[in-house]
Order: sequence, then C-alpha cells, then structure tokens
Amino acid sequence: MKKIIVLLFLPIVAFGQSKFAQLDQELPTPNEYRTAGGAPGHNYYQQKADYKIDIKLDDKTQVLSGVETITYTNNSPDKLEYLWLQLDQNIYQPGSDAQLISIEKMEDFKSIGDIERKTFYYEGGFKIDEITSVSGGKMKYFINKTMMRIDLDKALLPKGSISFKVKWWYNINDRSKVGGRSGLEYFKNEDNYIYTIAQFFPRMCVYNDVEGWQNKQFLGAGEFALPFGDYTVNISVPSDHIVGATGELQNSSSCLNLEQRNRMKAALNSDSPILIVTQEEAEEAEKEKSTNYKSWTFKATNVRDFAFASSRKFMWDAQNVKVNDKNVLCMSYYPKEGNPLWERYSTKLVAHTIKTYSKYTVDYPYPVAISVHTDRIGMEYPMICFNGGRPESDGTYSEQTKYGMWGVIIHEVGHNFFPMIINSDERQWTWMDEGLNTFVQYLTEQEWERGYPSRRGPAYLIADYMRGDKNFISPIMTNSESIWQFGNNAYGKPATALNILRETVMGRELFDYAFKTYCERWKFKHPTPADFFRTMEDASAVDLDWFWRGWFYTTDHVDISLDKVVGGDISSMNPTETKAALKSANEKKDQFIGDTRNKTSIKETVNEKDSTIDDFYANREINEVDALDLKEYNDLLDGLTEDQKKLLNSDKKLYELTFSNLGGLVMPIIIEVKFVDESVEVIRIPAEIWRKQENKVTKVFLFDKEAVSFRVDPFLETGDTDLNNNSFPPVLQPTRYELFKQKSTRENPMQRQKRVDQLNKKKD
Repeated sequence: MKKIIVLLFLPIVAFGQSKFAQLDQELPTPNEYRTAGGAPGHNYYQQKADYKIDIKLDDKTQVLSGVETITYTNNSPDKLEYLWLQLDQNIYQPGSDAQLISIEKMEDFKSIGDIERKTFYYEGGFKIDEITSVSGGKMKYFINKTMMRIDLDKALLPKGSISFKVKWWYNINDRSKVGGRSGLEYFKNEDNYIYTIAQFFPRMCVYNDVEGWQNKQFLGAGEFALPFGDYTVNISVPSDHIVGATGELQNSSSCLNLEQRNRMKAALNSDSPILIVTQEEAEEAEKEKSTNYKSWTFKATNVRDFAFASSRKFMWDAQNVKVNDKNVLCMSYYPKEGNPLWERYSTKLVAHTIKTYSKYTVDYPYPVAISVHTDRIGMEYPMICFNGGRPESDGTYSEQTKYGMWGVIIHEVGHNFFPMIINSDERQWTWMDEGLNTFVQYLTEQEWERGYPSRRGPAYLIADYMRGDKNFISPIMTNSESIWQFGNNAYGKPATALNILRETVMGRELFDYAFKTYCERWKFKHPTPADFFRTMEDASAVDLDWFWRGWFYTTDHVDISLDKVVGGDISSMNPTETKAALKSANEKKDQFIGDTRNKTSIKETVNEKDSTIDDFYANREINEVDALDLKEYNDLLDGLTEDQKKLLNSDKKLYELTFSNLGGLVMPIIIEVKFVDESVEVIRIPAEIWRKQENKVTKVFLFDKEAVSFRVDPFLETGDTDLNNNSFPPVLQPTRYELFKQKSTRENPMQRQKRVDQLNKKKD
C-alpha cells in the first residue's frame, strides 16, 4: 500500500504549488541510510546474492534447463521471514497478466496473419521442478505470477546467510513470434539458431531501506531491480557453438582451439579488432551441426545479473581499450548476416563507448564488454548486450540502418553504467537508467562523429512531444508500467532535461562535476530519484528544485512568448531639444480619418465665427521654449554630478521587453539582440526571474546603440515549443510538413551505386 501512495502522491502534489516551491514534501526525509546531500548514509546497507548455476541449452527442443545454488546474505538490520525471487519468464505463461492487460482493437486485426498471431500458442514460463536446501531438504515456496516467495523455517537474521537450490526449465521463446528481450532467432535456410538468453533463471529481488522487498509484478515495461553478487555459471551447449557471456571465460583451453587462443592473446594487446573466430570457421560450423555438447564456464564478480549468447553461426572479434590503467577487452559476436557492418564497426563502438562513458561517469570496472548481433532488438546486461542493425542480404545498407546500429550499440553498451553499475530501480523508475543513459549516449555519439544525427538529447528535438496532447503525456515521475509514450517519456525527455541543465542552467563545468559525483557516490549501490536530485544540487550549489518540479513532476511545456517591446532614448532634458522633438512627432503622427474629413465637411465652426470664444489656451503654442523652461533646465544641471551629466547627454537606448510564460514550464530567458550596426549581444536571464510572477514578467535593458530586433531562445536550447512568438519584430517560422511516405520498396543508395557502377563498366 505504501508504494501505491508514493506513486500517486508525487505527481499530484506538484500541481497547484508555486513553481519555485522546494521539494521538501515530495522527497523522502533524509535518514541514516540516505543523507540530505544525496549520498549513502553512515548506515547504508545492501543485500548480496551469489549464484552457482549449471545450465543446458537443448538445440533440438529449444529448451533451457538449469540448477542454481543461491547464497543470500542479509546485510540489513531486519529479520527476514521469507525471501522473494523474480520469475520474469512467467509473463509468457498462457493467461499471464501481461497478456490480459494488453489493449487491443478490432482495427489491429486487418489480415489473416494478424488473426493467426492472436491464435498462436506458446507454452512459456518457468517450470520449477524443486527448491531444496543445500543438504537436500525440500523448502516451502509459493508462486504469485512473476514472483516466488520462499518461506523460511527460521528467520534470516541480520548479517546471516542462507544457501538453497532451485531446479527449473522453460521453453525458449522465438522472438519473431512471441517477442521479448531475449530468446532465439531461427534461420530457416540453414536450420540454425542464434540464442540470446537473459532473465533465464529465478533471480533474487532487491530488499532495501526504501520499500523493503521490491516485488512489484513484472508486466513487461518496467525492467529489473537486482542485488549485486558473484556468479559462476557453467553453460552446456553444442560443441560447435561459440558462447559469449557476462564475466570471464575460465576454460578457454577446452572451448577454443590453439589458433583461436593465440588470436585471443593478440587481441589482448591490440587497439583494433582481431578475429578470434573467422567467417570461414563460422560457416563451416553452420554446415556441420555437431550433436556433441561441451561446457563453457564463466565467472563474474560484483554484478547484478548474468546473460549469455550462443550459436554456431558466430564470428567473434576483440580488441583492448585502456581505461586509465585498466585493460578492458571489447568484443563482438555476429553471424555473416551482420557483415559488412558488424566487422567494421561493432567492437570499435564498444571500445569508444566504454572509454567515453568512463570519462563522464565512473571508470569501467569489469574485464570485458560485449556486443552481440541480433535481428531487431537492443537489450543490456552486465558486460554483454544484444543489438540490432542488419544489412540487406546483398551486404548493402541504408544510412538509417548504419546510424541505427551505431546508436543501439552505444546505448546498450552504455547501460553497463546505468543501471548495471549505478544500480537504480528500473521496475519503479525507468528514467533513472534509460534517461541518464540516453543523455550520456548523446555525448558519446557526438564524440564518435562530428555532427552525428542524434535522435535524442538536443532540446529542440523534444518540442513536438512537449506540445502534444496532455491526455497522453505522463510526468517523468511516473511508474514504469504506467507511462504514456514510453520512448519520449523515459528516454527523450530526461535526456533533454540533463542536456539543458548542462548547457543552459548550470554550465558544463558545474554539471559534469555534479553528475560524476552522483555516479561515484552510487556505483555498485541502489540510488533513488531523491539521491540524484539532491546530489546534483549538493555538488553544484545550484538550487534546482524548480527544475526538477517542472521537468520531472509535471507535463508543462516551454513556451516563452516575447509579447511586446517598448523602446526609447534617455532624454537630455534640454527643453530646446525635447520640445522640438515633441513638435516634430506631433506633426508626423497619424491623423484620425474623422478629423481629416471634418476639414472639408464642416465649412465653419462656432469659434471661427465668434471671436469671443477663443481664450488663453486657444492659440498657445505648447512646444515653444520660454525663459522659465531654460531656467528650470539650468537649475537641474546644477544639481547633477559630472557622471550624471554625461549619462544625460549620452546616446544610450532604453528597451522594455514583456515576456509571457504560456507553456507553464519556467526556464531561463535567453535573448539575442541585434543592433543597427549589425553587431549581436546575447543576454541570459536565470529562470528565477519568474519566481514571483510565474506568468508574465518585464525587463528593461540599456544599450549603447539602437536595437533592431530581439529573439528568444536563439540557440534552440530550452525546448521552446512555439518559435513564432519568440521574435520582435515577429518572424514567421516555416511550417514543417511531414510528407506521406508509403512503405518503400526502393533500393538503398549503396544498391543504386552498384547498378551505376555496373552501367559504367558496360560503357567502358
């Protein structure tokens, strides 16, 4: 019940409050576990879960079976009467909640193929054979959908440990039919498989000071909350398979031939990829299809999960990258279908990502980092990730395919840092891993290629989403399973927010220091949103509560309108000049049409007929300078200092600008001023200008020369959703029309060039 209150309370409380109200009520009270500055407290604790797992992958039946021994250590101050484990494969059980709650419409079923998919049956989910103590005694357990409770005979005391065994199996899901983050891809022409296997074993839930057991059901969107531990995993696969996995291979002498082991040694000292398994070797294995089995053994220390990939189709290359004084072996596994893209780019991208993320977050602590080629997904695990990006069958590819592959590899390898090292709760807050990771992905992409067309990060890219229908937009601070527009909410908007903090609100130096402080504080720990918010302020001395409130707790958007500009000179107060100027202005002012017509339509007025009508005021010239005007002016000058006299006689210009906050999201006001001499000045006003007047503010500027135009957000850095009201004089922004595109069957540019080359060859 506590968790439901928190989820609903956070977004609702934010509405109706001052945009600059502090977040005291929304954030949890600091305590001995988490400090007011956002750091782990003096009594911070976390549990440990160690695993020894023996598994077999049956290549004939596509069944994965295993026995695992879990040693669970209770570092909390609490007695634990039961343990909770995650059974994520159970979302594939017939009739699971994940299937029942999916929203469907008749319009989703437009063909017989759509209906066929509806009738497709897959017997998914874990089959738990038994759970026993290490001595063989049976243990009581209860399965509640995707969670399993183990009831203990005696409570597990603080600082105590317990070991137990779980025996299980399940049918591996075909991703083309069932979907999923892991599973198999079948190659019909060869009758071969690529297995990318994760969430494959019952895993301990997190128990912590924030919510006790994190046993929220897995519905498919909210990913995983996991404790750290040490793993030893034996993976039995067909003897011609190549296996990549979390951790370091322990028995290379029995898994690789001598030539492959020598290639591996060379890769350990190479700064460019070296093939360990060649395409020729992989193609030979594809044909042979051994029925014998062998076991690959991997060990991993201080990781929160384990995953692996296995196939006889795999090529395998590797290179070393240095992170300070530590060597990291960067590797890629891919079939021939991935080439030429994968052999050219994958491992280089892994190395670049590890190096760049280490610069902005923490030094990469693990010995290996792996990218595995799959057909269409991107998913991350400690030291290994599964990535799409497949060329056409003729080896050509579009630019979109190339950038898609680059982006997904950087993103998924980057997940080693968020959340595999900085271990946030993905089941609760997707943005804490996806959003932070997407932000550093953007930085990494820009260091890979100048002008890299990043999909997310720059502020202007979020404008379309932010101005959208608020019925289908969620605050970032929404539970992972309840988010509208998952990609924009959990990836795009938080990444944009951090980019705005870095470029506009805090500046790069302050932001980078604070962000790295957060990462260092919480590496190998379990941070919460409050820890992130507090650390960023604590390490920078910048009050950001207004920013977190607007960007993370509301669905407001940025739309700052430049409503009005009023300009004027500093008056010299000299009556000769001021009255002459008034007279000239009066003569030039526009005439009311009625006055113009009355000059001819009224032949004679009363005062024109009767000379007694006009009095003192009738013929007085109000703009004539008299002796008293001159005396008053001289008296004024006598009372001024020399500096005041200079200012009075200067040619400075005054301008009053009026701004409206139409979108509700307060932001700094960035103004570009262009002057009559074509020079430009940029003025940056902090967001605090809105602190007392949240809807409309005015600001007066004094310049040495005449301004000819003003423009708000000239560098597209705040995510302003309407640029048409940003300029004075008004400047109409061109409308972007998205052209209707039918499903393209046209060749990609590489294919076209091939045909051009063939034609040129014929001519020659």
